[in-house]
Amino acid sequence: MLTTILDLALVIIAFGLIIFFHELGHFLAARWAGIRVLAFALGFGPAAFSWRKGLGLRRGSSEREYHTRIDALAAGATTTEGARSTYHTISPTEYRLNYLPFGGYVKMLGQDDMDPTRTSSARDSYQSCKPWKRMIVISAGVIANIIIAAILFMIVFKVGLPTEPARVGSIAPGSAAGKAIASNASLLGVTQRGLLPGDRVVSINGGRAASFQDLVLASAMARPGKPIELVVERPGLPANLTFSITPETSPISGMLELGIGPAVSTRVQKIQAGAEAEWAAATERAGLRGVTPGMRLASLGPSRDDLHPVESAQAIADALRAADGAPIALAFSDTGFRHMHHVELAPRPGLERADLNPDPKTLTILDHIAGLAPVMRVASVPSGARHGLLPGDVFVRLGAAEYPSIAEGIMEIQSHRKRTIPVVVERTDAQGNTTRVSLTPSVDKNGRIGFGVDDTRNDSTLVARPPERIRPLDAAGDALATPAARSAITRPGTRILAVEGAPVASFDDVRNAIVRACRAALAGATEPQTRPVSITLTISPPIPVEPTALAPTETVTLLLSPDDAQRIAALPWEVPFTLGAFFELEQTTLKADNPLHAVSMGIAETHRWMMMTYATFVRLFQGTVKVEHLKGPVGIAHIGTIVASQGTLKLLFFLALVSVNLAVVNFLPLPIVDGGQFLFLVYEQIKGKPVPEAIQGFATLAGLVLIGCMFLIVTFNDIRGLF
Repeated sequence: MLTTILDLALVIIAFGLIIFFHELGHFLAARWAGIRVLAFALGFGPAAFSWRKGLGLRRGSSEREYHTRIDALAAGATTTEGARSTYHTISPTEYRLNYLPFGGYVKMLGQDDMDPTRTSSARDSYQSCKPWKRMIVISAGVIANIIIAAILFMIVFKVGLPTEPARVGSIAPGSAAGKAIASNASLLGVTQRGLLPGDRVVSINGGRAASFQDLVLASAMARPGKPIELVVERPGLPANLTFSITPETSPISGMLELGIGPAVSTRVQKIQAGAEAEWAAATERAGLRGVTPGMRLASLGPSRDDLHPVESAQAIADALRAADGAPIALAFSDTGFRHMHHVELAPRPGLERADLNPDPKTLTILDHIAGLAPVMRVASVPSGARHGLLPGDVFVRLGAAEYPSIAEGIMEIQSHRKRTIPVVVERTDAQGNTTRVSLTPSVDKNGRIGFGVDDTRNDSTLVARPPERIRPLDAAGDALATPAARSAITRPGTRILAVEGAPVASFDDVRNAIVRACRAALAGATEPQTRPVSITLTISPPIPVEPTALAPTETVTLLLSPDDAQRIAALPWEVPFTLGAFFELEQTTLKADNPLHAVSMGIAETHRWMMMTYATFVRLFQGTVKVEHLKGPVGIAHIGTIVASQGTLKLLFFLALVSVNLAVVNFLPLPIVDGGQFLFLVYEQIKGKPVPEAIQGFATLAGLVLIGCMFLIVTFNDIRGLF
């Protein structure tokens, strides 16, 4: 807590310095132009402290005291020259530190953005200065921010900025990156669709891809419906692949994305103090018992006697896929390689993936095999939850869905937003007794009840009823298809007892047996398969039976098309946990070769982020960037504390971004910011007279309302995002 407070204080001070340099630009330019500066202020609201030459430091503002002293001194002067001398004994400029820490301003004689009618005819007033000089004064703050940003970028790149490389670590199912086909794939003999983990992005839209953040920004700032061009280096290929991928809206963030995750390193993540018990439980579930934060994955292989060094945790996925169901050995080292910790990791059977949601704009992933999917159940319940669900509860009914899969259950819950939903669960106590419990939990506005989701795949053969139509994510195109199991399993809650006569005890057993049957049917074929593959299932329908009675059984046939059989036979084995949940992200360093290169990188980065900020406003009007994606003072402070905890260089880079954004926002064509005032001055320079006061007043009011509304919206979203 104390560290967070210190980081927040550091961010506020640093942000104040950015504001200071912005206002210093206005101040120095005004002094150069001969305009009387009445106040140089950091922050808004009443003055906490002030300083004025001739009066010194004061608590609060010295404005009233200044005018009283000036009037008294002027009254005592006997000559005009004496009056001028008296006037200059006390400076007209007050330097203020106001109570509200964000923002700042320079107040000049005769210049009031909020009230254009408050002008002055004094010789050193704002109005008496030539328009072209006032243009320099107005734009000086923005120029100062651009210069400061460039200097900060230069410092960062001279030292070296740690960041994630432009390397693919994971691909989201059904994402744009997973469905793309390289334009030169056939020339290079590539048959697999999409980007792959381990791919390194060389360039984006013709420009160099220096970091993973470049990928994120390029997709988020892409024009709606327009593809971005990626040149990708793939290990083992003689030439680079060229992809043209159209980013799609993320169902989580609402922004355009490719569906790519960053690469992970071999170092195990650090944890916060007090989270040791949660870490131990998580590693136990993942099959990494005894692995502690800070360790490194040193080597892996088929056994402890056959290990080889690795450079990335992604090697775990590659090794499990190659082992085809057999466990692999992992060796972790502590700092300095003084001690090695060995674990045996069993793979998780990979399933087919399809989109269950009929809305093509919304993705709801169904993990299945030939349409068969395990039943949804409760994995965990947060403390204080009042819905009545308990860990291990299996959903018998959820709204209108009986024995739903995870995908079906999520869709049903989301269809009950802001309402209650009828629920029946099957609950097993410590003695193994099973009862059914009826509940009526409430669904919040985000379509959630409040529990962790799991399914019955590890310890039961219970299956949901196969959906009528799905959109396969691992097949070409977006056409809907009827899963093969739809005609075989007609009742939700059916249990599969055997596959091809071999008993099964879990859904994973069912999956493995179907895969083996498909491989056996396709083995030895010298020509492409043209006849369907038939697999016999022994099932038990979901009808009430006496505890002592034998469950009735039926035999059904699962008829797979040649394409379905080929796809199922090729299903891989997967890592039983998310790599990014246990391993730190891979890091690279963006560093200049020499001071001149640092200057070049700093200028280029400043220009890039300026264009990116302008593009953000364009995308805001186009709808691909939402208002909730923007950050106000609260959001900037929150992100700043996170960045500050990552080190000084990351904080300097963040402040450079803030400085660029401040420059761009201040030069937007809105009357109450510098850009709008600059346009008024351009008109005055051309016409020889200022913009009419009525037009200035109306434009100022409109700009104030727009900025005020935007401020309230982003601040509300910032505060909501903290909880």
